[in-house]
Amino acid sequence: MDPIVYLDGNFLPKSDARISPDDRGFLFADGVYEVIRSYAGRFFGMREHVERMTTGLAALRIAGFDPADVANIARELIARNGLESSDATVYVQVTRGSAPRSHKFPDPPVSPTVYATSGPLVTRYDPSEGVAVITLPDTRWARCDIKSVSLLPNCLAQQAAGDHDAVEAVLVRDGFALEGTHTSFFAVVAGRVVTAPLTNYILPSVTRAAVLDVC
Repeated sequence: MDPIVYLDGNFLPKSDARISPDDRGFLFADGVYEVIRSYAGRFFGMREHVERMTTGLAALRIAGFDPADVANIARELIARNGLESSDATVYVQVTRGSAPRSHKFPDPPVSPTVYATSGPLVTRYDPSEGVAVITLPDTRWARCDIKSVSLLPNCLAQQAAGDHDAVEAVLVRDGFALEGTHTSFFAVVAGRVVTAPLTNYILPSVTRAAVLDVC
């Protein structure tokens, strides 16, 4: 079945979705994204995801989309794709939009490109059994606090983990383990839960905050 996606105000079959080759998300990875989990139609941390997208769009100076609309878009995607009774994820991406290629922002500004899709939640391993990880130097840019679509260093590190039969790579900067390529990192040392502090070098993860609340 062709899934229903959201693109710039419209819900349509994914096979009909079209994005310009001049889109700055394609040319420059100039955009932000969020991945929101849904459990039987109930979203986990929706408010926190919306707040983080708001912060990311402001940091990148992308205007023209109200992140408060994410909740309605996500609910509609879950309904249209028949995922109300199952565990699912919604991916939402906002780029600066389509303009002739130039490093400088378009002047006057163009409308952002807003794309969202949903699908079943995929569990890739059983965490109760423990998993293998590797450590790698953190080669990402210095604004990891922005959930940017620019993820090439993460992809390279994740591939390196797979090459070593591991499920994740823990990224290390200046001798400190910060986070994984797509996970937060915690340790229990002498009965105390520890994790890297919030700085520009790690993502303010919604899951990370929830774990700290539970602790």
